[in-house]
Amino acid sequence: MLLLVLTHVLALSASSLHAPGAGARVARLPLRASRRCAPLASSAGAASGAQPPPRRVRFLFSDTGGGHRASALALQGAMESMYPGQIECDLVDLFVASKVWPFCEAPAAYRWMAARPIVWKLFFEAGATPLGAWINEVLTDMLCGRRYRELLAARPRPDCVVSVHPLMQGPALRALAANDGGTRTTPFATVVTDLGSAHPKWFHAGVDACFVPSDVLAHVALREGLRPEQVVQRGLPIRKAFWRGRAGLGSKADVRLSLGLDANAPTCLAVGGGDGMGDLAAVAVGVAEALGRRPGRSQLVVVCGRNEAVQADLDARAWPDNVRVAVLGFVSDMERYMGAADVLVSKAGPGTIAEAAAMGLPCVLSSFLPGQEAGNVDFVADAGFGALHEHPASIGRTVREWLDKPAQLEGMAEAALAAARPDATADIARDLAKLVLGTRTASHV
Repeated sequence: MLLLVLTHVLALSASSLHAPGAGARVARLPLRASRRCAPLASSAGAASGAQPPPRRVRFLFSDTGGGHRASALALQGAMESMYPGQIECDLVDLFVASKVWPFCEAPAAYRWMAARPIVWKLFFEAGATPLGAWINEVLTDMLCGRRYRELLAARPRPDCVVSVHPLMQGPALRALAANDGGTRTTPFATVVTDLGSAHPKWFHAGVDACFVPSDVLAHVALREGLRPEQVVQRGLPIRKAFWRGRAGLGSKADVRLSLGLDANAPTCLAVGGGDGMGDLAAVAVGVAEALGRRPGRSQLVVVCGRNEAVQADLDARAWPDNVRVAVLGFVSDMERYMGAADVLVSKAGPGTIAEAAAMGLPCVLSSFLPGQEAGNVDFVADAGFGALHEHPASIGRTVREWLDKPAQLEGMAEAALAAARPDATADIARDLAKLVLGTRTASHV
């Protein structure tokens, strides 16, 4: 039975079935306040001129994939900088903090399964059935309900709760209702962190607002039973460093020099997320070999994240004489490396895709997790700024062809910028503030 629980936790954990095709379009939908959970009034001290205490926003996430934490941190940074002294945020990994097995092991188990796509696909599809979703809800309430109530009531008690995870709608809403005396009065919002497809468990009719990043997912939300006034289309939250795109970095040549790279060499950036996933070593070799067949010098930057084995493997390799290869571990300034690159090679993670779009960076997608990331591939291809190539030789050949066609590459860069929503984080932060503060004005960001 516990193995069955783990199956459904992991199969649903990061989310996404195929959504309607790219041709499905819906209008961007405005935010309307819920009648049940109106914005909280200022404290009594405000009437006398005293500064009211800051409101608390609690983000619910789990590290079943890097995008959930990254989105929560981006929104936390935006809200606290836009509303200093008015809003404070904290993050809670409900699975880990529950201390209930097997939920507390979900991040580690997710990493194991994500490295084995066939296994992931089997578990994901099992958990995507109505029966699987029902079992997950029942067992989550049974095993974790008490701990969820405690975590959502922990001091300082939140004035608003925001889920950035597909499995943290129903159980959290029920826990809040219990804490609020039977009927929920604490505002609750969902921020969907997938781009082109999403699992139905992202969408719960009981939320006050559901933020989606694309036309396709707005359509899915309505199909899953949300009312138009609940659905808010803004984009995917990204870090503040990406809000201004390349404009905040200077020229590409200057950025390259600041990173110790050749200022004028065509540059490919290959990444595998924080854990260096996606068969990164083979991809790097395929790209370097293809670049070695180009005339003149090229350069390849490989960011291995926390994958020390891949980094050591690549450090020990010999590379073509006309290709400069820089092998890096985890970097905290990815915006600079994207600003230095002409082409990005990456697995189809939604956060990386959204950041690349903001930087106007064409993408070769090297892999995707079945179900979870399939719609992200469609998002990139339909927008015209990338394509999926899964074999290392094909990836390398595509990178070389793009670099050899500057006009085509420039057109793809423009398409990426057209698909970007760099203001999404600030827009979502303002909307969330309306739920908890009412009409107070944001500071300049």
